[in-house]
This record gives sequence, structure tokens and C-alpha cells, in this order.
Amino acid sequence: MARILLIIAAIIAALLLIGPLVGFVFTLLKWALIIGAVVFGVTLVSKWAKRT
Repeated sequence: MARILLIIAAIIAALLLIGPLVGFVFTLLKWALIIGAVVFGVTLVSKWAKRT
């Protein structure tokens, strides 16, 4: 019985720790996409400016 409760407590603790980590990973992914879009836009504008 005690082993089952210990396993349940460990699962709950892992979920509590994983939640903020997943949020942090998605925040990093969001900023990477934003920076990539900005770099892509600057590249397109610079190519367009060289052509004209």
C-alpha cells in the first residue's frame, strides 16, 4: 500500500515539475519562430532592395 502511494506521489511531483519546463520550452520555441520570421523578412527586403 505504501509503495502505491509513493508511486502516485512521485507521478504527481513529476507532473508538477514537467509543467513549467514544457511552458519554458514552448516560450523558447515561440521566440525562435519570431526571430526566424524577422531574419527571413530582413533577408527578403535586402534582396528586394539590391534588385531595384
